[in-house]
Amino acid sequence: MKIVGLITEYNPFHNGHLYHIEKAKEITGADSVIVVMSGNYVQRGAPAIMPKHLRAEIALEAGVDVLMELPVCYAVCSAEYFAAGAIDLFERLGCVDSICFGSECGDYGLLARAAHILADEPEGYRQSLKDLLKSGMSFPLARQKALQEYLQDDSLDSVLEQPNNILGIEYIKALYERRSPMKSYTIRRMVSGYHDTGLSSAYSSASAIRRLLSFAGQSVLLDKDGMFDEPSMSEVLGRLEGQVPPSCIRMLEETHHSRYPIYTNDFSLLLKYRLLSETRDSLTEYQDISEDLANRILNNANDFISFDQFSSQLKTREMTLSRICRCLFHILLNIRKEDLLRYKEQGYCQYARILGFRKDARRLLTLLKSHSQVPLVTKLTQTEKLSPTAISMLKTDVFASNLYESIITNKYKMPFINEYQHQILRI
Repeated sequence: MKIVGLITEYNPFHNGHLYHIEKAKEITGADSVIVVMSGNYVQRGAPAIMPKHLRAEIALEAGVDVLMELPVCYAVCSAEYFAAGAIDLFERLGCVDSICFGSECGDYGLLARAAHILADEPEGYRQSLKDLLKSGMSFPLARQKALQEYLQDDSLDSVLEQPNNILGIEYIKALYERRSPMKSYTIRRMVSGYHDTGLSSAYSSASAIRRLLSFAGQSVLLDKDGMFDEPSMSEVLGRLEGQVPPSCIRMLEETHHSRYPIYTNDFSLLLKYRLLSETRDSLTEYQDISEDLANRILNNANDFISFDQFSSQLKTREMTLSRICRCLFHILLNIRKEDLLRYKEQGYCQYARILGFRKDARRLLTLLKSHSQVPLVTKLTQTEKLSPTAISMLKTDVFASNLYESIITNKYKMPFINEYQHQILRI
């Protein structure tokens, strides 16, 4: 049996994701697809618009055989940690033959060249990066310019500005550093870019779909003459037909304003509470937070109005908005530097938590049980095989999920569903 692994967020699931599943099987010759998906928080530093169990159900109905959750400490971290955590999980499963990821450029060779430079850090590249950082340039931009100078390739300028290209480079780098036998492939994203906010003919971005969903029942400016409209959910879903699979339309309709949408600003008061209890020293204990950022957080705390407003206020030329948002979620979710370092030293992923599987994938599950080098977690109460480090990581996942569920309860007045109450999905 040949198995391909996909690293995803499905925020929410759309036709481009369906194309990814089908194309990955085609180009790798895989019989089965295992997905590692971010849970209730995503890499750009935000909550997922829909809870993970709903997104997992849609993906399984679309053809994914087994879906696992990427631990939150990696899901809401930098591209390097995000990729390393996911690749490590696939490695530890012991039976994944390849991974396939989407990229804006679709040029595997170019991405691999960049990945190998980042992994090996030759002297010319390292010195160039050091000089650019000293000039006050942000790390992502400095790395982009240093790679461009070292490889003398102007095409890298645009390649390294695209988020899926950046993640693709990190996937290849993680495989290269581990000397992994897993092969990797890339497919070019269909039509829309990651940040595109308008719908296209059939392959719209998740950003465009989230934006449209936010319009339902809201006053929306339609044109330059100041005409407003309040599109109903049925009108919004009508526009999404052909953009997402029918199972996703059904889920969006059934759970709207009962389980989703969830936005960053829904966490505003919780973040304000946490910031009131922090000091400069305590803030620097969280992942990615420097002394400079800690000082800016405290100096601007009295101006806090909302999560989005505060993130924008903290943004500087040297630090991207996404990194700021991730740092604030590290505070909210108690993700600390010492924890990430400990996980890295002991092997990134300490377990493989299965959120769901297809009933016809039992042969694959048997293979996973016999080959996995880490415990497969299907019930949160069964932790006897987990190490103390694994239990610590899992507790963070459970806390993060319950916090997200608390937002749903408060926003939509729905009964609270503790993470321990969620059953594994069988489609």
